[in-house]
Amino acid sequence: MGLLISLETLALETGALETSASDSRAMVFDCRSHLGNLTQGKKDFDAGHIPGAQHADLDQHLSAAPGAGGRHPLPEREVLADQFQQWGINPATRIICYDQNNGAFAARLWWLCRWLGHDEVFVLDGGLDGWIQQGHPVSTVQSTFPQGHFALKPELTNICHVGDVLGSSNTLLDARDSARYRGEIEPIDPVAGHIPGAISVPFSDNLSEGYFKPASVLKQRFENLDLAPDS
Repeated sequence: MGLLISLETLALETGALETSASDSRAMVFDCRSHLGNLTQGKKDFDAGHIPGAQHADLDQHLSAAPGAGGRHPLPEREVLADQFQQWGINPATRIICYDQNNGAFAARLWWLCRWLGHDEVFVLDGGLDGWIQQGHPVSTVQSTFPQGHFALKPELTNICHVGDVLGSSNTLLDARDSARYRGEIEPIDPVAGHIPGAISVPFSDNLSEGYFKPASVLKQRFENLDLAPDS
């Protein structure tokens, strides 16, 4: 299972991103998005991105229309699989996702890939900020690739529905900023606060200066939550 890829490893591969015709080539996706501003992510992408990258927009590509399913509900698997084909993704393609630096939007594409049954997917540790800080180039070229032949496979992850949470003993983790969890601020949702019983575990605390903390540190963090073994 793919997890993280380093800036150094990606830098070695970028020369072939736009020229390789192999079905197993790496493809890079810029997932930068801004909650509350539907166009800023694409503007940021157009202004400069990792060479060979395509833009995977939270609202346009990685979510269905808002409605009963929430602000950013999951798209239909078949719809997303069709988008993967349009991007040029094949069954053996190695997918690399990045965003500004914290991995929040990149992690959504990572999860969606696994939901579609695609295991060769990685999040770029350090994101675009780290890429630029290390002196690597950015591009304004809009890369396109031949249509892929991506096909759905059995899901590699699970979905939890509202009914699975209400009145259950399942452990629910709230990965948002702690101030939003406490209801002190709420910049985008109509109701502040959190789901009753949820535990605050801000995703930002998984990182240090834009890079994921060592696995041993993260393991200890979650062990300290003292969750039930079957959670």
